[in-house]
Amino acid sequence: MVAFKSIGRRIGERLLASLPALLGVVVFTFLLMRVLPGDPAVFFASGPSAGQAEIDALRQQLGLDKPIPVQLVHYLYDVVTGNLGRSLTTGQPVLTDLAQRLPASLELTICALIIALGLAIPLGILAALRPGSIVDHVVRMICTLGVCVPTFVSGLLLIYLFYVKLGIAPDPTGRIDIFAASPPEITGFLLIDFAITGDFEGWWAAFTQLLLPAFTMALFVLAPLARMTRASMLAVLGSDFIRTARSIGLRRWDVIVVYALRNALLPVLTITGIIFSTMLGANVLVEKVFSWPGVGSYALDALLASDYAPVQGFVLMMSFVFVLVNLLIDILYGIADPRVSVG
Repeated sequence: MVAFKSIGRRIGERLLASLPALLGVVVFTFLLMRVLPGDPAVFFASGPSAGQAEIDALRQQLGLDKPIPVQLVHYLYDVVTGNLGRSLTTGQPVLTDLAQRLPASLELTICALIIALGLAIPLGILAALRPGSIVDHVVRMICTLGVCVPTFVSGLLLIYLFYVKLGIAPDPTGRIDIFAASPPEITGFLLIDFAITGDFEGWWAAFTQLLLPAFTMALFVLAPLARMTRASMLAVLGSDFIRTARSIGLRRWDVIVVYALRNALLPVLTITGIIFSTMLGANVLVEKVFSWPGVGSYALDALLASDYAPVQGFVLMMSFVFVLVNLLIDILYGIADPRVSVG
């Protein structure tokens, strides 16, 4: 009980310490949106034929007629009270739009990260066990290709190969086939909702729809994960305790998995947290290519329309997710290495 209280207290301290950074992100995003070209009042005032009176009325309704400091104070008050504004593009509150679209982005990002870790860790281990060998060079080549090829290019190539030529992938038009029935919305995650309702045919349809965009994202983040795993494993494999474990006759894979890999996980956990946060905010190209209704495509559409509120809400949400991911990584540190505390 004491340990749980200590962890809870430290988590609260970390969240409080993150508030100044979140405040800075909110202020910076607000000011950046105000200096970008484009006037949302002109854009949304019934097109280019709108009169000046109509534009001025809409600008007053949006609060854009007030000085920038006054707008900032009003916006900070709205954020504190949980009001992120209303999207002019969709007509809904930004918080509602983000809540509806965030599960789609999280489902895609988590699946892509699982695929990337499932490929990168074994590849990094194999490369570290045979440094300078053909295996090591092949792993480096795969990592180089993953970094060099943009996500929209690899996505289009996968669509062309598996959907157009081979015909084994479903139509890349969203989270589920347009002719399939969606499950009752319980969590917003289609795989979980289909599993809860027992619709395994729908689960399989959603899973196959998820594979191509998830692999596209996984290929892009494969390189840093594999390289970090390789470098960390090489450093650990040269340690004294590994030589001692080998000298007393422990099995090879016990030495690699139980002793070497566990001690090499801390740097991998660090970069995994950074990559996850980056993926969640930078998967807009993948979402656009595969018509995935996530927060990335939502923010891009709002940015092109000079719709301030959704972009500001998106950045604030990404900042908060980044804080939570870093906190989770700190907790996982203590699980991977008991010598590391949450503080």
